[in-house]
Amino acid sequence: MPSSNPLPPKENALFKRILKCYEQKQYKNGLKFAKQILSNPKYAEHGETLAMKGLTLNCLGRKEEAYDYVRRGLRNDLRSHVCWHVYGLLQRSDKKYDEAIKCYRNALKWEKDNIQILRDLSLLQIQMRDLDGYKDTRYQLFMLRPTQRASWIGFAMAYHLLKDFSTALRILEDFRKTQAQKSNFDYEHSELLLYQNMVLHESGALQEAISHLERYSEQICDKLSILETYGELYLESGRWKESEEIYRKLLLRNPENTKYYKLLQEALRLTDPEEKLKLFEEYRERFPRAQAPQRLPLALATGDTFKTLVDKYLRRGLHKGVPPLFVDLRSLYKDPEKVNIIHNLILQYIDSLKTCGNFAMNESESANEPASALLWALYYMSQHYDFLGDTNKALEAINAAIDHTPTLIELFVTKGRIFKHAGDLVEAYKWMDEAQGLDTADRYINSKCAKYLLRANLVKEAEEKCSKFTREGVTAMENLNEMQCMWFQTECALAYQRMELFGESLKKCHEIDRHFSEIIEDQFDFHTYCMRKMTLRSYVGLLRLEDVLRAHPFYFKAARCAIQVYLRLHDKPLTDDSQQQELNTAPAPLFRTVPRVSRIQQSVFEQQLVFVLKFMLCHSAIVAEAAAIQPD
Repeated sequence: MPSSNPLPPKENALFKRILKCYEQKQYKNGLKFAKQILSNPKYAEHGETLAMKGLTLNCLGRKEEAYDYVRRGLRNDLRSHVCWHVYGLLQRSDKKYDEAIKCYRNALKWEKDNIQILRDLSLLQIQMRDLDGYKDTRYQLFMLRPTQRASWIGFAMAYHLLKDFSTALRILEDFRKTQAQKSNFDYEHSELLLYQNMVLHESGALQEAISHLERYSEQICDKLSILETYGELYLESGRWKESEEIYRKLLLRNPENTKYYKLLQEALRLTDPEEKLKLFEEYRERFPRAQAPQRLPLALATGDTFKTLVDKYLRRGLHKGVPPLFVDLRSLYKDPEKVNIIHNLILQYIDSLKTCGNFAMNESESANEPASALLWALYYMSQHYDFLGDTNKALEAINAAIDHTPTLIELFVTKGRIFKHAGDLVEAYKWMDEAQGLDTADRYINSKCAKYLLRANLVKEAEEKCSKFTREGVTAMENLNEMQCMWFQTECALAYQRMELFGESLKKCHEIDRHFSEIIEDQFDFHTYCMRKMTLRSYVGLLRLEDVLRAHPFYFKAARCAIQVYLRLHDKPLTDDSQQQELNTAPAPLFRTVPRVSRIQQSVFEQQLVFVLKFMLCHSAIVAEAAAIQPD
């Protein structure tokens, strides 16, 4: 429907130039053309021009003026789809997606077939997971532009996300018939076929999915995905022989993939541990340099078999000098028998290396080991004792290792960790600082040192430590916030909580919450990009990841800290004296959410509790879901 106040040809040409300047980001020129129209007394209150001027001002950062102009324009022309569309764009720029959707729907009342408004509406609907509304909008776009690829894909994906697989498959098949492979390496066509197979797989039509892969495997570029999909489909449909062949092929490609070994065992229907050990022995002989077939059987073996296998594994790791050897074997420490076997072996190695220079207590039985073997054996023993809670023996072993080689950074890091586990946080960060001094260019050691400082409630010192690797010109705290360094902010929040600087603690919790909100908002750009580039499987994976994003441990830690602080303030409200003391001791102005409760108005108090309630509801929902799917 045309505007209720149409412009004459001269002004209409200027208005079109405003639109062009907005599209080309020539905002100052757009303001000049808008001024020319509005300077005419007849059109000083022209709604669409006022709205476009407001939109242009918003792009220049003049938000308050922008809203004033857009609202003026809307009041002067309520029947203009342009005014409503512009108002929706303003709301969208402020992340007010629900309000923006309302504006777009109002715009469609006056211009129901406007492609751009429908596209913008569909983006907001998928962002807000309004899947039913998204389906309807994609249907309208499909009917208006049936020749465009994005129309077909978006329409099919709407049904896929709603789990109406039959309709989604019918749309995808009709679309595939209209497409022709451009070359032997047509990535976009390949991704379309894989996505179609993904929908078939999720619908439960396993045989159809297998037939689909057999029919189009030559046109699919991602050969690894073909094999992995074949393996899953054969396994789920009970075709054990075919799935065995597939996973053996995959292990030839990558013998380090632990998932392939697990699925191969399922394909072979192995239940007896002895049979599984024989399978790993086969692959150890075939791939003697691969680590996975040597490490995985350690979780299955027991008794003398375990002793033989772990003896060989430990000797290899100590001979080569593998620092994370203990971390690799730590999962075995759930079994006391295996712990005892490892304990005896390490003690034997240390005695033998000191006496004979080898692992076997017999010079004729094996060649001499490098001098570093004793160092790594002591290093392992220190971590072994530390894990078992024997701090004194752990310190003896790590001190012997430091005396052997006083320049190895890992030794000082482990000594700091031992003191941390013993509860001496001050001594822990001192040794970690010693490690950091040996290599000031190591970012990992620098981060560990900062973390230990925060555990000791030395926030200022931790910030100075991190400043070695942050951007110049801004404080380390600001730069770490920009980089969404959530481990640092989480530790800061906990440190401030222990120091009873509740305002600063809540500030860090809110920053972490804001990071997660930004991550969710960042998916907005991918709604059009992924369809244009045909990365459809990755796009569906992104949507499903964003739906459970707040299940991340960083969010849980911040939630727990915020809840504890809010409950502490509710149970023991801050007095005037405690508020003044916190203001005097805090390194930065407090986050103004912790005045005395007796002086808080009810509306303000409710706003503060929104954050806690959101955390608690999210946490309870995820825990309930996890309890439903986890075995007892």
